[in-house]
Amino acid sequence: MTQSRPTRMRHPAPAARALLGLLAVTVLTLGGLPVTSAHSSTARVAMSLNGTATAHLHLVKAEGSQLIEEGPVSGALSGSARGDFYTGAQFKGTVTIRTHTGSITGQGHATPHGSGRYQSFTGSFTLTGGTGRYSHASGHLALYGLFDRRTDAVTVQTVGSFSY
Repeated sequence: MTQSRPTRMRHPAPAARALLGLLAVTVLTLGGLPVTSAHSSTARVAMSLNGTATAHLHLVKAEGSQLIEEGPVSGALSGSARGDFYTGAQFKGTVTIRTHTGSITGQGHATPHGSGRYQSFTGSFTLTGGTGRYSHASGHLALYGLFDRRTDAVTVQTVGSFSY
């Protein structure tokens, strides 16, 4: 009967341990960095935001068919909004949303529906710029809303995603 010896674990030599340690530190350090291309000296990781943002705007100033509105924004973005709108057969306007990390500006076009006091509208919203965290914002979102013809108040909702 042959007796087998217990298998003994070998520990790596000091040089191998140092190399493994350096490799682990390198992986942990580089793991949190964005990947860059050979053509770029700085890298920016694109983020995206998906959801719904709703603005409840009230009239600040009216001049003919031009309405300047402002109010709070909640949802996927929170902060305040200021818009410069034109009413008529088509609604159009520019809106800037300000958050504590930057601002987003975009243009919207919408088709109104109905003719009573409350007029709904649907259309699209295209991001045209931003500041701070949103300085590279871009995207196309769906636009919905309700316009109160008596008070000129506007509730605007954007739905979709954009990158920044």
